[in-house]
Amino acid sequence: MLSASSASSARQSPGMSRRRALAALLLAATVLPAALPGAAAAQGRRPGDPGTFQPQEIIDSGHQFFGSVSRGLALTVQEATRRWGEPNGYILGQEASGAIIGGVRYGEGTLFTRNAGQRKVYWQGPSLGFDVGGDGARSMMLVYNLPRVNALYRRFVGMDGSAYVVGGFGMSAVTADNIVVVPIRAGVGARFGINIGYLKFTDAPTWNPF
Repeated sequence: MLSASSASSARQSPGMSRRRALAALLLAATVLPAALPGAAAAQGRRPGDPGTFQPQEIIDSGHQFFGSVSRGLALTVQEATRRWGEPNGYILGQEASGAIIGGVRYGEGTLFTRNAGQRKVYWQGPSLGFDVGGDGARSMMLVYNLPRVNALYRRFVGMDGSAYVVGGFGMSAVTADNIVVVPIRAGVGARFGINIGYLKFTDAPTWNPF
């Protein structure tokens, strides 16, 4: 036979069970998203992450590469950091491009990473749109959320709303599977208008832009 106190506990147990179940659901809703694949990458890299490059490191490297101290480069890198966080890789290289309605771009450079060291990379890509002219330029590319070097060897499509120009430096962005590549360019010549296209990265040079 149940005592009065035991009976009272038995009557309260359904309510307590519901409260406990609700608390468990709230806890799961808080913890589960952080454990899902890609959740951390979507939030971007935190400042000071040992696997990333701080803005000043990139600016210093860019100053040496471009051959002059440029306020425009600093502002462009800071804008990229504001939008996408700290990159875990960057590329320094040279490229040439030209277009009359349809165009093509070829480049080669070195990928710098914390964990995998330096790797030679090449890129090519077509473009279509209201675009005319030609240029040869030095190029810096910031790379975000790169899980491994081989993941770079694919096609990256342009990201809408990523154009940014200041102090003679132009910045855009291309993306594929949560990896974002942000080319920062300065050079001789001119290409005018709006174009759409993609960049294809490879580990060996090729004349095929597709």
